[in-house]
Amino acid sequence: MKLDGSIAAVVTGAASGLGEATARALAAQGCKVAIFDMNAERGEQVAKEIGGVFCQVDVTSDEGVDAGFAKARAAHGQERILVNCAGIAIGQKTVGRDKTTGEVRAHDMRAFEKTIQINLIGSFRCLSKSAAGMATLEPMEDGERGLIVSTASVAAQDGQIGQAAYSASKGGVYAMTLPIARDLMGEGIRVNTILPGIMMTPMVAGMPQNVQDALAASIPFPKRLGKPEEYASIVLEMARNGYLNGECIRLDGAIRMAPR
Repeated sequence: MKLDGSIAAVVTGAASGLGEATARALAAQGCKVAIFDMNAERGEQVAKEIGGVFCQVDVTSDEGVDAGFAKARAAHGQERILVNCAGIAIGQKTVGRDKTTGEVRAHDMRAFEKTIQINLIGSFRCLSKSAAGMATLEPMEDGERGLIVSTASVAAQDGQIGQAAYSASKGGVYAMTLPIARDLMGEGIRVNTILPGIMMTPMVAGMPQNVQDALAASIPFPKRLGKPEEYASIVLEMARNGYLNGECIRLDGAIRMAPR
């Protein structure tokens, strides 16, 4: 796929972090970019800076996602690229014990369900609705109509203590990549997933410097945190390389996460 002004893209979670870097990278190639996010203030700012459009979207809502796509398509036309970056992370053991009283507690099911709803079901909701729109487009070279990139995590393969909910949600994104690529092969829509390691996102940037340094030291090479721009560069290559389909790529400096 040639990235230029003829290509419309939608990036979820694009008001910050990996999504923002991806939106900026696509816009720098000339693409028309729509930002889906809950943070209206920051989302509007990023959209203004890249010449895109902001759509306030809750990915757990059918109506909200439909309205977001309607607004984006009214501004830019049917998207040929969707990048799913919206997500949350929680940390909670399957069974916890109160340090003061010794009371044993089961995992908070509302937190578990929320993580699945946003990270897994939200990603599928957006990609299914986007693919339905892409399928109406005229095919390009090789019969291609579009590209969908989702975001899993290295936790999909080696989740740590307290990551049952997060790993389950990201493991689902990882596992559904190939069957969705097969579902959409007749429509000419490619589907790939990126599994980031420890990236310099706003959440990590807010940690104390000694914690950031310890995280960087745990990475085999290079011994630093990943840059959002490095994630975005993988998205650009996935768009340009028409033979890359049904693939899940780790972007992690060769780290394999320890139990804690």
